[in-house]
Amino acid sequence: VQLQASGGGLVQAGGSLRLSCAASGRTSSKDITGWFRQTPGKEREFVAAINYNGANTYYVDSVKGRFTISRDNAKNTVYLQMNTLKPEDTAVYFCALDSSLEYGLQFFPTEYDYWGQGTQVTVSS
Repeated sequence: VQLQASGGGLVQAGGSLRLSCAASGRTSSKDITGWFRQTPGKEREFVAAINYNGANTYYVDSVKGRFTISRDNAKNTVYLQMNTLKPEDTAVYFCALDSSLEYGLQFFPTEYDYWGQGTQVTVSS
């Protein structure tokens, strides 16, 4: 499985961006796709995750109400719509995928087997 993340950029505070994570290779009805972010000197932080049929979504508290994760399985793509961006959202955003996660482990980056290359999001004040 290969993941290609895209959609990052520079935006002013209050603006929006939509990140995409396109997967190639095999897919599974057990897939969970997550978005994580990382800033220099800090650990990779969970942002959001979604299961294969989109019925279950998960968010870190700091993005609830501002970010929305969704997916289009016909395109093998997961999206992260980010609205009302804040300077503290500035980070490199990574998407990740795994198909054997037990419930409750989707928040931990070490549990994911496949990772995209990251896309930079910069929010200016």
